[in-house]
Amino acid sequence: MSLPYQDSTKDVQTRTNDLLSRMTVEEKIGQLIMRDGRDGYDKAIAEQHAGSFLHILGEDVNRAIDLAAKTRLGIPLLIAEDCIHGHSFWKGATIFPTQLSMASSWNPDLLFKVGQVTAREVRPTGIQWTFSPVLCLTRDLRWGRVGETFGEDPFLIGELGAAMIRGYQGKGLNDDEAILSTAKHYTAYSETQGGRDASEADVSRRKLRSYFFHAFEKAVQAGAMTFMTGYQSMEGVPMTANKWLLKDVLRGEWGFKGILVTDWDNVGRLNWEQKICATLKDAAALAVKSGNDLMMQTPGFFEGAVEAIKVGLLTEEDLNEPCRHVLELKFKMGLFENPRRADLELAKKVVGSAAHREVNLEVARQSVVLLRNEGILPLEPGKIRKIAVVGPNADNDLEQLGDWSLGSYQHKAEMGKHPRECTVTMLDGIRNRAPKGCEVVYAPGCAIRNNETDGIAEAVEKVKTADVAVVVIGDQLTLVGELNSTATLELQGGQLALLEALSKLGKPLIFVLINSKPMVLPPLVQNAAAVLEAFNPGMQGGQAIAEILFGDTNPSGKLAVSFPYHVGQQPIYYSQVRGQHGNKYADMTQAPLFAFGYGLSYTQYAYANLKVASAELKAGESATVTVDVTNTGSRDGDEIVQVYVEDEITSATWVQKELKEFRRIHLKAGETKTVSFELPFEAFSMVNAASERVVEPGGFQVYAGGSSRPADLLKVGLTVLA
Repeated sequence: MSLPYQDSTKDVQTRTNDLLSRMTVEEKIGQLIMRDGRDGYDKAIAEQHAGSFLHILGEDVNRAIDLAAKTRLGIPLLIAEDCIHGHSFWKGATIFPTQLSMASSWNPDLLFKVGQVTAREVRPTGIQWTFSPVLCLTRDLRWGRVGETFGEDPFLIGELGAAMIRGYQGKGLNDDEAILSTAKHYTAYSETQGGRDASEADVSRRKLRSYFFHAFEKAVQAGAMTFMTGYQSMEGVPMTANKWLLKDVLRGEWGFKGILVTDWDNVGRLNWEQKICATLKDAAALAVKSGNDLMMQTPGFFEGAVEAIKVGLLTEEDLNEPCRHVLELKFKMGLFENPRRADLELAKKVVGSAAHREVNLEVARQSVVLLRNEGILPLEPGKIRKIAVVGPNADNDLEQLGDWSLGSYQHKAEMGKHPRECTVTMLDGIRNRAPKGCEVVYAPGCAIRNNETDGIAEAVEKVKTADVAVVVIGDQLTLVGELNSTATLELQGGQLALLEALSKLGKPLIFVLINSKPMVLPPLVQNAAAVLEAFNPGMQGGQAIAEILFGDTNPSGKLAVSFPYHVGQQPIYYSQVRGQHGNKYADMTQAPLFAFGYGLSYTQYAYANLKVASAELKAGESATVTVDVTNTGSRDGDEIVQVYVEDEITSATWVQKELKEFRRIHLKAGETKTVSFELPFEAFSMVNAASERVVEPGGFQVYAGGSSRPADLLKVGLTVLA
């Protein structure tokens, strides 16, 4: 007869209690381990009772599942992978634009589809869990992981992140087409010093509640069942040891019911990097007592925890709480009945399917931002006989996919990269779309990884004979990502020399930026005929951008992050706290080159008649805001309507204004729509000096328009009553 924990008719609590009562101390410790499967998994399962792995795929998953099933208690495994913007490390999977690129779509419905498609490709390969989405708040653009974020605004991050979580997790934990999502990196990991990755974050509790908590609390509300801690420390306490954040806030205030996983070797780092623990047994004890459930890739954690038990630093009761969290999740997922083996025949049909590529293409279309257009775009087929496509990123599939894809540093070089034919580069896209009779010529011109400029002469010759040049510039993988923060934001390698040579030819230059994060653009780019920002636009990026260049698609993306004129303007995000002497530097402006929310179209939009239904707002009420938006141009298009709130007088210093709502709308040429928003009472809140989020009575301004720039916004007054 089956034991109570093996009986699927019994409730989760009963099954968990029964299983816990049968487990040895060593088996409980094993359930708190997540190991790198690339190091092997046989011994970890047999000798350390390891209950979770990352970086194993396909048949290896099935073999590991079989090994776990043969252990004394047969506890199933949790199998995770870094499926960050698609199934990153499975050859031929659908690789979407990076998060910062997707954020430019301002389209939660689209992000839901991204999560859904990714889950459907991931599941047949044996993976149950992705370490995504990143909910970090971009602050200093020098930070290497800016491209992994949804940008600089807490509200936008929360909306997009929640949508992606719902897409990943599908109909519920036992949905066999769904995967677990991870809200990371909890929290304030992105508040760096000098942009340096994982440096101590200078963040008070008030600052956490003001800016960093929103997206993570939203993730809990969206049903995220796993959180991942950041690498950094705050006020002298590493995130891995922060009981207040891990227990009091996450589980206590927000009611989180899932599991908390550390980032890579965070437990070991307490000893060897942050040096607050003298030994690994001290680190293991501190991590468990602080509220962590699953310890990712700390190879010595098992021995450290066993030793901590022996010397009294840990008790078996200390192990029961995190072990219970892990087991409850496994029961809720139905893994004891269906361990979710890999189905490689299904994977062949699903991974990289035509339907998924079409979703990818639509994401890329909506994520491209037109930053400048002096009338050259869209290109007129009859006037363009030859196009020169030049630049180091014009035909570089790896840089187009960006970080966290095969070929990036996270996996060894022998893993290879995604098949070249899966990616439509800029050169591919233009060649495929160029009208009949239009010649397309190509030269890379220079390299980014060094100062190689030997190809400039060839690029110049190609551009000389062309009617227009599409110049594709940006950064490359050694300049982005974890461990790769930069001291500057300037174009690297031979790119400036290439641009200077091309600028002397008198030809119209259209710049396309393929880069992980905003860069400092030289004046000749700022003043070019046209500039398009694509960030890392994924496998279909070249087609999407070509469609925009030739006018098949009207660009509609808006920046989720501000662009500086100079690296010294950091931080440049729009929601600055009020109060400083003056409003500019002595030697330059404080304004961004391109502001948060900014993006052009091939048509124009006019805003009028901004109104609030009532000039007074009481507690518990919502403010109804309406604004008329008119497409005054000759083309149909999508506009992203943005609503901001300013609290005029606050009891503690506060930001100039905050995004509170947005909506993507479609307008035919000449059409007017009245767009209505319901702003809840909480949208008018701020965090006071006692670190309490409150709505204070007084005057407010509500803004609506096409970007965060003051010139693009209408405003109307509103009074909140006591």
